[in-house]
Amino acid sequence: MASIIESGWTYLITNFSDFQLACLGSFLLHESVFFLSGLPFIYLERAGWLNKYKIQMKNNTNEAQNKCITRLLLYHFCVNLPVMIASYPVFRFMGMRSSLPLPSWKVMSTQIIFYFIVEDFIFYWGHRILHTKWLYKHVHSVHHEYATPFGLTSEYAHPAEILFLGFATIFGPAITGPHLITLWLWMVVRVLETVEAHCGYHFPWSPSNFLPLYGGSDFHDYHHRLIYTKSGNYSSTFVYMDWLFGTDSGYRKLKALKSEEEAMFKEN
Repeated sequence: MASIIESGWTYLITNFSDFQLACLGSFLLHESVFFLSGLPFIYLERAGWLNKYKIQMKNNTNEAQNKCITRLLLYHFCVNLPVMIASYPVFRFMGMRSSLPLPSWKVMSTQIIFYFIVEDFIFYWGHRILHTKWLYKHVHSVHHEYATPFGLTSEYAHPAEILFLGFATIFGPAITGPHLITLWLWMVVRVLETVEAHCGYHFPWSPSNFLPLYGGSDFHDYHHRLIYTKSGNYSSTFVYMDWLFGTDSGYRKLKALKSEEEAMFKEN
């Protein structure tokens, strides 16, 4: 397996420049993973399949979903891509490389865990600030246009928010100067995580059922359902920041109430 990956990587670095791989390659990888993982949730909602796992029974209109896709393409090409190009010199300066040898799985996994912790910390405070009155009204309300989220709404946001919270995602890699393959792997898992958190479904195989500190779709869906000043659940991936600062109290009370109701139902 390692030899296959190395052969494929050798082909890439032989036929494309560092700039092409880091900017255009990263953009194409992001678009592929994002839309291939997010689009199925649109079709699930429209077809009504797996409704028993849907967190909210309300559905988005086809027009609202189409608007989301159109705006996303605009934002990705006009905001995300230029940011990737502009940040390339910074990553190179900090030591990012694409040459062989490839980093070990131990190095990559350690760095990615570090990126998740750093991203979650920065995202929590940035997201909480965005829920102050003025910033919510003028910036963050765009993301909350969809009270019933679906996978692709994870990146539907005001351009200022894309830059503001996008900083949380790139800060960890920017200060460590990782190998490009580590950066790509981080991008893939981060995209899959945020799409899952916004998917609108809570499946028996959802990661939050197996990872105690992972928030997931049920945790974040609650955030979208409430009035902006009372929503809580500001973290992007884990739940400990909200627990430490008490911003998940409403969610915890609701979960406890549901558990009591289920227990009473079983007794009767």
